[in-house]
Amino acid sequence: MNTSIAPGKTTEQSVDALLKTIRIPPRPSLLADVQQEMASKDPSPRRLAKIIANDVALAGSLMKLTNSSFFGLRLKATSVDHAVDLLGLSQCGLLMTGIIARQSVVVQGRSLVKFWDFSSKRAQAMAYLASRIRVCPADIAHTFGLFCDIGVPLMLERFPDYSTTLAAANKEFVKRFTDIEDEKHACNHAAIGSLMARTWGLPEHVSTGILLHHDYAVLEDMSTSEIVRSLIALALMSEYGIQKYHGQELSAEWEKGGELACGFLGLAMDEAADTFDELHEIFNTAA
Repeated sequence: MNTSIAPGKTTEQSVDALLKTIRIPPRPSLLADVQQEMASKDPSPRRLAKIIANDVALAGSLMKLTNSSFFGLRLKATSVDHAVDLLGLSQCGLLMTGIIARQSVVVQGRSLVKFWDFSSKRAQAMAYLASRIRVCPADIAHTFGLFCDIGVPLMLERFPDYSTTLAAANKEFVKRFTDIEDEKHACNHAAIGSLMARTWGLPEHVSTGILLHHDYAVLEDMSTSEIVRSLIALALMSEYGIQKYHGQELSAEWEKGGELACGFLGLAMDEAADTFDELHEIFNTAA
C-alpha cells in the first residue's frame, strides 16, 4: 500500500489511514514471557534463565554481553544460569528487552548499528542519572532510553525520503522536531514509537514519555506526570552528553530544551557540565 497524504490537509481519518500503513512489529512472544516472569510476585532467576535458554540466539547474545568489557565482571559466565546470577534479575531483564528489540526492529537495506549504539548509550546514561539524581526508577529510565526513538526505524521503513526529514529536523533550532516530521509525512516518530511501546506492553510512563519527548514545554506542565517529565529531562541531558562525547558541542534539541531540563532536575548549568564529564567517564569505561 502506498498511501499519500498532503501535508497541512490531514484529518483524523486520514492520519488513522496512514498509521495503518506503518508496520508496528508485534510484541515478540519471548519478550512477553520475560515481562511476565519479571512482573510475577516472586520472579525466579531459574525460570528466567530457562526462558532465555530456549532461544539459541538470545542465549548467545546474553553470554556475549555478560562476558564483555561493558560489565567488567570479575568472573566469566559459563552458562545462561550463571549469567543471570552474575547480572541479577533486573539487569538481565533489561538486557533481554534490548536484545529482543534489536532482533525485532529491522529496516531492509539499512544498518541500524549506529541507532542501537546511541540508544544503548542513552539507556545507560539515563539509568545512571536516575540513580544519581533520584527522580525516577532507574529501570524505567533505562527502558525509556532504549525505546525513546524506536519510531525512527519504523519511519525509515515507511517513507523512502525520511532520512532527509530527519536531517532537517536535527538542524532545526526553533520548531519542534516532530512538527518538521508532521509537515512532511503527516505523522512523526514520537507518535509511532509511543504506539509501538503500548503494543509491546511497556510501562505507561514510557509510552507517554515517548509521545511527548520533543515537547519540552511539558517540563513546566504540572498536569503531566512527574515521572514522564523526569524521563524527558533525563533523555535530553543524556543525548547531549553523548553528542558532546562524540565532539558535537552544538545541539538544536539542547538549545530548545536544555535550560528547561536543568531547571526541572534542579541542576545549575555548571552542575550539568560536571554531569556530562561523569557520563563521559562511564562511556570510556564501557568502550
